[in-house]
Amino acid sequence: MDLVDTTNQMGKGMLSIYERYNRVRISGYIQPQFQVISKEGAETYAGGNFSSLSNNRFMLRRGRLRVDYAHLNKNNDPTSYFVFQFDGTERGVAIRDFWGRFYENKFKIFALTTGMFARPFGHEVNLSSANRESPERGRMSQILMKTERDIGVMLTVTSRKAQEWHQMLKFDLGVFNGQGMSGPVDYDSHKDVISRLSLKPTKIRALGNATVSAAMSGYAGGIVSQSDVLYSTRRSGTEYQAVRDSSAANTHKTRPRNYAGADFQLSFPNRKGETEFRAEYIKGRQTATFGTSETPGTYPITNGIKDPLYTRSFDGAYFYFLQHLGSLEHQFVMKYDWYDPNTKVSGKQISAQNGFGKADLRYNTLGMGYIYTANESLKFIFYYELVRNEKSALAGYESDASDDVFTARVQYNF
Repeated sequence: MDLVDTTNQMGKGMLSIYERYNRVRISGYIQPQFQVISKEGAETYAGGNFSSLSNNRFMLRRGRLRVDYAHLNKNNDPTSYFVFQFDGTERGVAIRDFWGRFYENKFKIFALTTGMFARPFGHEVNLSSANRESPERGRMSQILMKTERDIGVMLTVTSRKAQEWHQMLKFDLGVFNGQGMSGPVDYDSHKDVISRLSLKPTKIRALGNATVSAAMSGYAGGIVSQSDVLYSTRRSGTEYQAVRDSSAANTHKTRPRNYAGADFQLSFPNRKGETEFRAEYIKGRQTATFGTSETPGTYPITNGIKDPLYTRSFDGAYFYFLQHLGSLEHQFVMKYDWYDPNTKVSGKQISAQNGFGKADLRYNTLGMGYIYTANESLKFIFYYELVRNEKSALAGYESDASDDVFTARVQYNF
């Protein structure tokens, strides 16, 4: 059977379905965990903020149930593929995936996906939380691509064979609502276009049979202003300020969400296990609000009045180092990431007098952890994150805010 791509979860699911001579596959996992943070009520991207009088908690971070269905023709070629996945925790139940894909079988190159599915941007956004070594995606990934998924349509162009070098390339092009699962409905007519050109995992004999993969991603999107007030960071005299623009023409003006990114993954086989390096860099312009650089799920309103939008230039990156410790059961994880939501200002330039807030602060995070894989259905993760924000002139952020966090997680999967 010619498969689409067995390097991702969908491709592995299709392979499992075919190998078992079955068209339905049911899988899932749960992630109970315990966390301790360095200050009561601290804000964190390690699973959500802590309550005001708590510095530790038990929680069910994720509880997923996924059903895959594949339809094959008489030649055992896939004609359509359907997935739905639910997430259930103590906070409620929500859908995570609800999409279908159909294939053309003449050239065996094209596929079209429609529904709710992961945006085709970057590596970490598309890496399943069941397989990711760090407990959470980086701050940048969570802010720019909140909930990772969106509703839309995507064309995939890739060969289902893997013999020539050009057959190892894959191109995805999708059109999406933009706000993703963070909001119940699309709040404007503007659609976001996302593309990704990637090299599938390829062995390089010159590097000792190392496996390399890489990609470039682009995001062309925006938010339509429903207010006549807009803000952007501009130079005023000798320093930058958040400059107010209150032109009546600003209503219905599209403010940008434009990103460009590149990522690569390189792994070297050891006698028992692998050594792996990953890196991803993203920069661009993000439109959000004064209080956060996170893409709003619903249009922001305060006391019945439409909030002004803020546009900032940003950049960010993450780096992984993964090392098996003598066997596949034991693995060391180190991850460094940064996210700078406003690259035009830093340090003491970030002040209330200049019109800036905590949404303009840069954060650097260093995480280290140990993973023990007891068997194919049971995994333990112990992970500590040192989180550092830049020193500024903002009240409460003149020095680093206390928000280091430790996570101990058990993952059961089937």
